[in-house]
Amino acid sequence: MNIKEKFGLRIRILREQKKYSIEHLANISDVDRNYLSAIEKGKRNCSLEIQEKLISGLEMEFADFFNDAVFEK
Repeated sequence: MNIKEKFGLRIRILREQKKYSIEHLANISDVDRNYLSAIEKGKRNCSLEIQEKLISGLEMEFADFFNDAVFEK
């Protein structure tokens, strides 16, 4: 699994845990829904700015988001 896939998977898992739809997270994060979908599938790179928007939309701190076993190795 590459870093884009790991990042997208983490976003999707956290989004689903919060019971947010892709549309809801996209709206509160000010990110296009189709772009968010591609990120979750590991098909798109995203800037640090977009990462911060999504992580903030998930009500997390940036450091906490990356403090997970999915990013190890």
